[in-house]
Amino acid sequence: MIDTGINSELTALSCDAISAPLHRLAENMPNALQKIIERKFVEVQERKQHAPLELLREKVRSMPLPRNFFRAVVRDGAEPVRVIAEIKKKSPSAGLIRNDFDPVDIAQRYHQAGASAISCLTDEFDFGGHLDFIEHIRAAVPLPVLRKDFIVDPWQIWESRAAGADAILLIAECLTEQDIVDFQILAVELGLTTLLEVHDVESLYRVQNHVGFPHAGYSLLGINNRNLKTMKTDLAHTFRMVDLIEDRRVVVSESGIRTTQDIQRLQQHDVGIVLVGEHLLRQPDPGQALRELRGVNKL
Repeated sequence: MIDTGINSELTALSCDAISAPLHRLAENMPNALQKIIERKFVEVQERKQHAPLELLREKVRSMPLPRNFFRAVVRDGAEPVRVIAEIKKKSPSAGLIRNDFDPVDIAQRYHQAGASAISCLTDEFDFGGHLDFIEHIRAAVPLPVLRKDFIVDPWQIWESRAAGADAILLIAECLTEQDIVDFQILAVELGLTTLLEVHDVESLYRVQNHVGFPHAGYSLLGINNRNLKTMKTDLAHTFRMVDLIEDRRVVVSESGIRTTQDIQRLQQHDVGIVLVGEHLLRQPDPGQALRELRGVNKL
């Protein structure tokens, strides 16, 4: 585990007490996201009954350290762009994305095609995911794995670590600033990288000072190009947002990336990390689709 020098008291606090402010924030969310978050609160309470916090803590104590997700995707000059390749079966905006869905096979194809890391949806109801996918993927490929879900409770961070995740997603629109700070502290204490995702300028202004807290080497800033009200994607959203960000090395552009030209346009704005899923998963061979996206066509 990472010694941050911060004696977090999160593990001793009631998860319900930590989550209470989220209900107030939910009033400002787009309806689609609010419905998911409301469902997630109920789901988390049910899952706690089967895996109490102490049980998760006991499992984590015997596990090896996570793989370094941050180091895998933050460019060092050797490679101009790093791809976080996503695995998901469906989504509320796109419906069923891939019928012949085998997360391990997809992960292996991504790895062979040069992905730097894997993003795995674990939400079952809306995305067809499962927490067990993480363990299966990590056993099949050496890449670090991001658990992509709706984290609203510190218990889920322990759950993520116990499931073998190397990184977690925190969606700014779902969380208060205090929750973001507390969740980041706990994540770093567990050795997890945090991908802090924003959808709009207001959220960016609210959280950008928290990127890199409490440990600069374990925090990324995701710009999601999907408009949560219209569900449309616009790559230019990253171009507009990134002008407000000082350290572009940690910026991840998410959604709406489909071509090599898209990646080249992002590089022109000093964005070197992309998260791509739906486009790849709609192709017959997601691995070959990734090669083409990266500009590498040879098998």
